[in-house]
Amino acid sequence: MKFNQMKSRRDFLNLGCRTISSLGAAYAFGEAGLLQAQVGNPGDYKALVCVFLFGGNDANNMLIPNDTATYAQYQKVRQNLAIAQGNLVSIHDPRSKSNFGLHPSMAGLGALYNQTNPRVALLANVGTLIKAVPHDPVTKKPNLNAVPLPTNLFSHSDQQTEWQNAVPQGGPAANTGWQGRLADKIVQLNTNPAIPPSIAVSGSSLQIVGQTTKPSTVGTSGFSPLTGLNDPRTAALTQMLSLNSGVALVQAAQNSLNGAMAVAKAIDSAIAGSSPLTTTFPNTSLGQQLSQVAQIIQIRAALGATRQIFFVSQGGYDTHSAQLAQQVQLYGELSAGLVAFDQAMGALGVQQNVTTFTESDFSRTFQPNGNAGTDHAWGSHAIVMGGAVKGGNVYGTFPTLALQGPDDSGDRGNWVPTTSTDQYAGAMAKWFGLSTNSDLDYVFPNLGGFGYSTPAIFG
Repeated sequence: MKFNQMKSRRDFLNLGCRTISSLGAAYAFGEAGLLQAQVGNPGDYKALVCVFLFGGNDANNMLIPNDTATYAQYQKVRQNLAIAQGNLVSIHDPRSKSNFGLHPSMAGLGALYNQTNPRVALLANVGTLIKAVPHDPVTKKPNLNAVPLPTNLFSHSDQQTEWQNAVPQGGPAANTGWQGRLADKIVQLNTNPAIPPSIAVSGSSLQIVGQTTKPSTVGTSGFSPLTGLNDPRTAALTQMLSLNSGVALVQAAQNSLNGAMAVAKAIDSAIAGSSPLTTTFPNTSLGQQLSQVAQIIQIRAALGATRQIFFVSQGGYDTHSAQLAQQVQLYGELSAGLVAFDQAMGALGVQQNVTTFTESDFSRTFQPNGNAGTDHAWGSHAIVMGGAVKGGNVYGTFPTLALQGPDDSGDRGNWVPTTSTDQYAGAMAKWFGLSTNSDLDYVFPNLGGFGYSTPAIFG
C-alpha cells in the first residue's frame, strides 16, 4: 500500500508498525513512570550484556580438560569429535590446579583469560535446576527421583524459556524474564531516562520482559523507525499519532508507536552528537549486534542511563551433524565479537562497568551420535567477561567425564548441573546492585533454595 492510497487510520498505523518491524526497531515503554525523573547517581554506571547461544552449545568442545589423563578420557569418548590436544588454547585454573584448553577458534578469548589482568572467566557445568540433585549412596549416580526436575529437559523451547525466566518449574513469574524483573528493581537508578533500561538487539526476548518494565528492541541496520520516510510523511504520522482515537485497541497501538518514535528519536539524537566508535566490529550478525550495544553504551549519559541491560544472540548451535566445521565458525564469530566488544568498552573507559556473559539452551551429549554430531543434554559451560570479573579462573565444578559416571544423568554424558542458572544469574544481579534477599526472591524465586549462594565471579 502506498502512502497516498491509505484509506483509514488503521491502515496508517499498520504501515507504521510494519515500518518499525522491518527495520528491526520496535520499541515499547514500560508501565507508567519510565520517562519520569528518577533519583540516581549518574557516575555509578553498570551494564549487563547477555549473549544467548541458541540451539544448545556443545560446551564439551569449548572447555576441554588438558591434563594428560583427563584429556585421554575426553579423547576416548569424544572419538571423531575430539579436538586435537596440540590445537587447544591452553588455560590454567589456579582454583582447581587443573589445566584446560579452549577451542582453537577462541584464541582471542584465551588471550583475555591468560593476560596479566584477566577479564575472562568460565563457569563449569551450569544449567536449569529447581533443587540440587543428590547422589545415590550405593550407585554413586545422580538420584533424579529425589528432587523435582525442570519441565521438559532436553527441549529447545522449554529450556530456552527456563533459562530466560529463571522459573524452571513454572509459576506466576514464568511470563517474565529474570533480567526484566531485575530491571523492575533498578529502574529508579536511571535519571530522567529517555529509553527503557532493557534493550534487545536480536528481536524480542522473554528474558528482558519485566512485570513493571517493558524492553526496547533495536536492529543492526539503524535506530530510527522512520528511516526512509521523508519529512512530510513523518510530520503527517506524528500529527495523526497525536490525535485521540477513542478506541481502546487502536489507542494502545497508537501509544506504542508514539513510544517507538520517542525511543528512536532519543537514540538518533544522542548518536548524532557523539563521536564514531573507534573499534572495528566483525561483519557478522553477532558482531553487528554488539556494535549497536557499544553505541548505546557510548551515549548512556545522554540517555540518562545508570543501569542498562542488553540481550543479543547467536544461532546455529543445534549441531546434530557436521559439528566440527560448524563449531569452527560459531566459536570464531563468538570469540571475535566478544574481543571487539571488550576493546570497545576499553576505548569508552567502561570495562569495569560492563559484564558480558553467555547462556544457551543446554549442552550436548558427551558421546557423539552417528552423524558426526551430538544430541540434547543438560549441564553446560558459560563465559563471563568484564573488568569487574575475577578472570583467569574456572568457577563451579567441572564434571567427571565418564559415561554413566557420577555426573551423568543417563548413559551418554548428560551432565547434571552442579551450579543452577539461578546461582549463575544471581551473581550478575548481585554485582548489578541487588543486595537484599527479598529483592533476590523477586528476581529468582528459586535462589533461596540454594541458600542464596552464587559463584564468586566478581572481585
